[in-house]
Amino acid sequence: MSASTSAIESVLVENRVFPPSEATVKAARISGIEGYNALCAEAEKDFEGFWSRLAKTNVVWNKPFTRTLDESNAPFYKWFDDGELNASANCLDKHIGTPTENKVAVIFEADDGKVTKTTYKELLARVSQFANALKADGIRKGDRVLVYMPMTLEGVIAMQACARIGATHSVVFGGFSAKALQERIIDAGAVAVITSNYQMRGGKELPLKSIVDEGIAMGGCESIKTVYVYQRTQTACNMVAGRDKTFDEALAGQSTDCAPVPVGAEHPLFILYTSGSTGKPKGVQHSTGGYLLWAKLTMDWTFDLKPEDVFWCTADIGWITGHTYVAYGPLAAGATQIIFEGVPTFPNAGRFWQMIERHKCTIFYTAPTAIRSLIKAAEADAAVHPDRSDLSSLRILGSVGEPINPEAWMWYYKNVGHEKCPIVDTFWQTETGGHMMSPMPGATPLVPGSCTLPLPGIMAAIVDESGNEMPNGSGGILVVKRPWPSMIRTIWNDPDRFKKSYFPDELKGYYLAGDGAVRSADRGYFRITGRIDDVLNVSGHRMGTMEIESALVAKSDLVAEAAVVGRPDDLTGEAICAFVVLKRSRPEGDEAKAIAKELRDWVAKEIGPIAKPKDIRFGENLPKTRSGKIMRRLLRSLAKGESITQDTSTLENPAILDQLGQAY
Repeated sequence: MSASTSAIESVLVENRVFPPSEATVKAARISGIEGYNALCAEAEKDFEGFWSRLAKTNVVWNKPFTRTLDESNAPFYKWFDDGELNASANCLDKHIGTPTENKVAVIFEADDGKVTKTTYKELLARVSQFANALKADGIRKGDRVLVYMPMTLEGVIAMQACARIGATHSVVFGGFSAKALQERIIDAGAVAVITSNYQMRGGKELPLKSIVDEGIAMGGCESIKTVYVYQRTQTACNMVAGRDKTFDEALAGQSTDCAPVPVGAEHPLFILYTSGSTGKPKGVQHSTGGYLLWAKLTMDWTFDLKPEDVFWCTADIGWITGHTYVAYGPLAAGATQIIFEGVPTFPNAGRFWQMIERHKCTIFYTAPTAIRSLIKAAEADAAVHPDRSDLSSLRILGSVGEPINPEAWMWYYKNVGHEKCPIVDTFWQTETGGHMMSPMPGATPLVPGSCTLPLPGIMAAIVDESGNEMPNGSGGILVVKRPWPSMIRTIWNDPDRFKKSYFPDELKGYYLAGDGAVRSADRGYFRITGRIDDVLNVSGHRMGTMEIESALVAKSDLVAEAAVVGRPDDLTGEAICAFVVLKRSRPEGDEAKAIAKELRDWVAKEIGPIAKPKDIRFGENLPKTRSGKIMRRLLRSLAKGESITQDTSTLENPAILDQLGQAY
C-alpha cells in the first residue's frame, strides 16, 4: 500500500442509466433488484448459513462438511475444511446419467477455423485417460504439475486430469519466457511439465517445447521427472530420452476410466503466478472447495446461465479468467462453451463477430483491450464491423480484466449488443478467484464504466488509510470486510508476504484489493479508479489513472486507446504521462505536437487543467502481452527515461517500445 492513501478525487461523472428490460427481468435466475437484495439480506443475517446452503446445493461432496468457516488463524481462513470432494468430478462425473452427458461441452475452433465438438461424456473419457497416464508415471495427490500449453482443448484436459488425481496444477501462459518458466518450476517444485511442440496463433507456428527445454537447462529444475508433449503441429521438436514423451506415447494402453481422488476442501487445486510490486512473481494458491463453489455460482449469477446457452470467454487458460470461466466454471455449470485457439484479428478483425454468428453464441465475455482494438479496426475497415455479422443470438455481454471506459462500453452496447444485451462489467482479481462485483443481468440497472454492486455475500467497502469507511462520492481504497470462499489462501512458500500484501495491519483485518474506487452518491455503485500504485498525486490532487484514460478515449474521433502512468516531477510531485494510440497513423514532429496540444486541451475540458498530461507519447500500439494485458511497469520505466532492463519476451511486439521514446 502506498505511503499516502487519502481520498482519491473522482472527477468522472456518468449519468447514463440502462435498466434491464422487462423480458430480461422476468426470465432471469435473480429477478429484479428485489431478488438481489433478498440474497444480500440472507448473507447479512446469517453469513455462515448463507454460504453453507450454497455449498450444499451447488457442490457434490464425497464427505459432507460440518464446519463452514474457520477464522481461528485469520487471515489464513479455511472454508468447508472437514469436507471432501473432487473438482474434476464436479465438472464431469456429476453430469453422467443426466441429459447433459450427451450435450456438447466444448466447441473448439482452431486458429485455421477447423471446428471440433466434444460432449461431456467424451470429455470425461479423455480426462480420465490422461489422468491414468499421469498416475502411471508416479504423479500423485499433492504433486505439482506445470502446464505450458496453447489455447486448445488439451490444455483444459491437462488441468482437469491433474485435479482428478489430486495433483496441484500451475498453468503458465504460452507467451512467457524460458526464465519465467524456470522460476515457476523451482518455486512450485513441479515434478512434470505438460506442454506442446508448437502453438498456432494468427497463422504462425510458435515454439513451446524448445522454451521448456531452455528453461529447464537454466538449472534448479531437478524436480522435473517427465515432460509430456502434445503434437499440435507436424513439425518435429527435440525430445529428451527418458524424460520426454508425446501424448500418444503417454496415453497408449491407458483406460478411459479413472476414479476421481477425493481431497479436502482446502487442498490446493492450483497455484497461479501473478506479477508483484517487487517484480518477483507471486504464487497465488487457491483451494478446491471454496474456489469451485464460487466458479459455479458466478456462472449462474453473473451470466444468468441457461441450459441452452452457448458461452464464450475469450481468455487464455494461462490467466485466472481462463481458469474460472473456461476450465472450471462452465463445466461445473453444465454449459456448452466455445474455446478459441487464435487471435481476434486473424484472418481479419471480424473473427470474433463471425464466430459469434457461426456458433450462435449467446454469452460473450472479453476484455476492454480487445474491444478497443476492434473498435479501431471497425472504424478503419467497414468490412470487419460487427454489423457485417448476425449477432442476434447474443443475450449477454461481459467485460473483464480492467475497468472499461464509458465510450468503449457504449460502442459495445450499441454495435455488438444492439442495445438489448446487458453488459456485465466484472471486477475481480487473480486473488479473488471469481467475480466480486458485477451487474446481475436481470436485477441491476447498468451505468457505463461501473461494475455496479458487490455480488451477494461479498462485503466490499471503500476506506481511508486507517480502514475508516468513506462516504459515497469520495474515493478511497477498495477492501473486502469479510472472507469469502474463493479467496486466495496464501502465497505459495511465502505466508509473510501474503499477510503483508493483502491484510496490512492498518486496515483492521480487511482484504486489501490494491485498487482505488469510488461509490456514486445516488446509487452507491462502485467504480474502479485504478490500482493504488496507479494513483497519481499531482500538486496534492490525487487522481486515478483510469479517469484520465477514459477522458482521452472519449475523444473518440481521434483516440483508439490510452494508458496513463505517473513519473516524478520536481514541481508537481508527480507528472501525468499518457501513452496514446490514435485511430490513424502515428504522428511525428510538429504534427505530433499539435495533436498532443489538442489532447491536453480536451482533457482539461473533460476533467480540468490539473489532469492535463505533461507528456504525451504516440505509438501504433501499447506494449502488451500476447493476451492483451498492458505492461504498465514498462510504461513507467519509459516515462521516467529509464532503460528497459525487464524481460520483454512476453510482449506481442517489443518494437513498440522504440516508438514510445519520444515525448510531446
